[in-house]
Amino acid sequence: MKKLLSLIVILALVAWGSYKGAVWWLADQTLNELRRSLSDHGALERGDIASAVGGELVLTGTRFQSFQLTQPLEIQRLTYRAGSPLALLASLYGQHDLPRSWRLDVAGWRLPLDAAMLRNWVTDTDEQAPQPLFAPVCGPDARQQLGSGDLIRMGVTELAGDAQLRQTSGSVRLELFTRESGSLELTWDNARLRLDSDGVNLNPGADSVEVILRDGGLMRRVTAYCARETGMSESDWADRVMDAFREGLASRGLEASPQLLALYRQWLTEGGELALTLDPSVGWQGLPVREAGTGEAGEGKGTEEGDATADGSSMIVSYNGSSVPDVYLSPVAPVTPAVPEQAMEPVVDPDLTEVVAGWQRVVLDEAEGWLGYTVRVTLSNGRTVEGRLTRVDEREVEVARPVDGGEVAYPMVRRAVERLEVWRRGGQSGE
Repeated sequence: MKKLLSLIVILALVAWGSYKGAVWWLADQTLNELRRSLSDHGALERGDIASAVGGELVLTGTRFQSFQLTQPLEIQRLTYRAGSPLALLASLYGQHDLPRSWRLDVAGWRLPLDAAMLRNWVTDTDEQAPQPLFAPVCGPDARQQLGSGDLIRMGVTELAGDAQLRQTSGSVRLELFTRESGSLELTWDNARLRLDSDGVNLNPGADSVEVILRDGGLMRRVTAYCARETGMSESDWADRVMDAFREGLASRGLEASPQLLALYRQWLTEGGELALTLDPSVGWQGLPVREAGTGEAGEGKGTEEGDATADGSSMIVSYNGSSVPDVYLSPVAPVTPAVPEQAMEPVVDPDLTEVVAGWQRVVLDEAEGWLGYTVRVTLSNGRTVEGRLTRVDEREVEVARPVDGGEVAYPMVRRAVERLEVWRRGGQSGE
C-alpha cells in the first residue's frame, strides 16, 4: 500500500512539474512572439512567469517602453485566467486558441509622467491633417496646449491604477481605473479577441459599443488651471476651446448639433459621468451623421441598418444619469484654415494685451527659477527655439514644444545659449 501511495505521489509531482514547465516554456515562447510583433513600437520586458493549477498564468514585473515616450509603462502583476489547465495550454500553444470566456487582470499599472513625454525625434507633423478635436489652450501663447508638464504642475505626477479585460461568449469588456483621472468602461457586443503571430487582434462584431467615462474631478482641475494660465475667466476659456472643437469638426467636414456642443462644454467644465452608445456601422466614429433636412443617419443608412436610435438621427447619451437627446453630427463642406506666417510667432489673445508684457530677458544662471514657463532661447548660431522650459543643468537647457497634443523635448548645450527670454505678464514677476 505504501508503495502504491508513494507511486501516486511521485506521479502527481511529475505531472505537476511537467505542467508547470510546459506552461513556463509555452508562455515564454508566446511572449517572445508578442515582443517581436511590438518591436517596431517599443521594447517589452515580460518579467517573471508563474502559473496555478486553476488555469492561471501570472506575470510580475512586466514593463513596456514605447519608443515615442520617455517613460515606461510598468505593470506590477498581470494575471490571465483561462478557466482550466487545458484551456491555458491551448491558449499558449500553436494557433493560440483562446477559450470562449477568459479574463485578464492588471493589478498596479503605472505610467510616470515627464514634462516632455514625447522623445525629441518624434517631430513628424502633417500640416494637412485635420485639427485636433480636444486641444485646450494652457498658456498666453495660443499654440500652447495642455500637456504632461501641465498635469505635473497640477499635481498629477503619474497615471496609475488597475485594469481588467474580459472576454465572454457575447462581448469584450474593458475596465480601466485610475487614481487621479477617473475610469473608463467599454463593452463591445459580439466582438472577440484573438492572439496571432503578429500580435493581439480584434474580430469586431456589428453591434454597439457602450462607453462609460468618469473623469474623477479631473476636468474641473484642468479648466481652473488652464483658465488661470491663459489669464482668462473659465467661461471665456471654455469659449476658446469650443471654437477649436468646431474648427476641428469643420476640418473633417462635420458640424455638431447644438445639444452636442452644450454637452461637450458641460463635460469640459464640470466633468462627471458620461455614458454613450456608439454604432460602428453608421456615421462617423460611431456617431450618427444626419443629412440636412432628413431624419436619417449619414451614408444613406436608415433605421433598418442598426442606427443609434429608432429614427436613426441621434446617439444614445446619458450625462450624470440623465438622458441627453438630439446628439448627432451633420455633414458640411470641409474647411481647411490657412496657416499664416504669423502662426510661427507667439499668438496672444487680443483681450490679454493689458496683462501680458511680452518677452523679458533673464540671466541664464537664474533659468532654473523659470521651469515650466514659456521661454525663447536664442543660440549662438542665430537660431531661436520657443517652448516650455523643462530642464536646466550644468550642461544643457531643455525646452519642450507642443506637437499633436503632446510635447517634444529639445535639449541645447548650455554654452551655445546666447540669450534667454521669458514670456511674462505685466506687473508680475513670476507669472
